[in-house]
Amino acid sequence: MASSDKSSAPASTLGGDQPIPPGKTMSMERHMLDKGAQMLQSLKPVKEMSQHACTFAIYSHDMSRQIETHHYVTRISQDFLQCAVYDSDDSHGRLIGVEYIVSDVIFEALPPEEQKLWHSHAYENRLWAQIKSGLWVNPRVPEAVVKPELENLGKTYGKFWCTWQADRGDRLPLGAPALMVSPQAVNLGMVKPELVQRRDDKYSISTSAIQKSRVEFAEPEWLNPQADYWKQHGKGFAIDIEPTEMKLRAPFP
Repeated sequence: MASSDKSSAPASTLGGDQPIPPGKTMSMERHMLDKGAQMLQSLKPVKEMSQHACTFAIYSHDMSRQIETHHYVTRISQDFLQCAVYDSDDSHGRLIGVEYIVSDVIFEALPPEEQKLWHSHAYENRLWAQIKSGLWVNPRVPEAVVKPELENLGKTYGKFWCTWQADRGDRLPLGAPALMVSPQAVNLGMVKPELVQRRDDKYSISTSAIQKSRVEFAEPEWLNPQADYWKQHGKGFAIDIEPTEMKLRAPFP
């Protein structure tokens, strides 16, 4: 497991007020090389990202820490999506993690221990958390366009690993990945109002108005109790990360 001991590296590379990682400014030569590569390479996986969604996430091990997240979504199949998660939609946004989203059909087939790592996109009182509350939005895309996708997302489960805790000032991805969970309060009571307001101001939207427009969305008929382990136990699932050496060892005959 990667160490989180900050004493082993210069403080200037780990935290502080500067949001960008340490390193020299990009040279003109490097810019030219990158531009040339873009012209010659297909970058097919990146080009398959079909939508940008903005929502919020909470650290399962410390629920006082809430962050705005920007998901760049690739649909692999009707039942499986993969998302590169950034801390902003700016050109220099930091890649802070990855989320996988599966349909209820796939989730039900997972082993119970695996299901504990996933969060539902619905709430136990049958009101969708991110979707019906208006927390999940597709910036600058009309609601009518994304409505079918939003209705499908209400019956899905996500597994979100945060690999870069930029919200605490880390200028590099440090330590083990953190398991994230979905805000689950339709009245927005679980998400800090200032986070929602800042997002609303940036995109000139009203989350409360979006919530009202989604009130008629159909609700999932069944939520697997194995999901949202954090909600049932008041803490994140205990993650046992083996040292790299152990993972590389293979038994000999």
